[in-house]
Amino acid sequence: MAKILIIDDSPTDVRVFTTLLECAGHAVAAVSTAEEGIERVRSDLPDLVIMDVIMPGMNGFQATRTLTRDPATASVPIVMITTKSMETDRVWGLRQGARAFITKPVKEKELLACINDLLPSAA
Repeated sequence: MAKILIIDDSPTDVRVFTTLLECAGHAVAAVSTAEEGIERVRSDLPDLVIMDVIMPGMNGFQATRTLTRDPATASVPIVMITTKSMETDRVWGLRQGARAFITKPVKEKELLACINDLLPSAA
């Protein structure tokens, strides 16, 4: 079982992702702002982060860059999940340090396969 933090301002998406991940055996926590997400990653060191891009205040690109450039949190893999489907968005997200970039609507098998690929085998 892995500890996964969802950073997303959509209650619907948080509910869908939480249900999916808990059914797959993971422990899930969620926050609704990038700023709160950064603090939670620093304090809890989850095994993986699911990051939305479009949020009020700091966006997911900025939060991903902040987390991946901080030596204390750089090893936590980040999966960006967003409605932004342009190739330039995907490239930019990966350049900020995200390990994967998935566009909504998310396919359950795609998300779980991505997470399993990014989690350490001991998780």
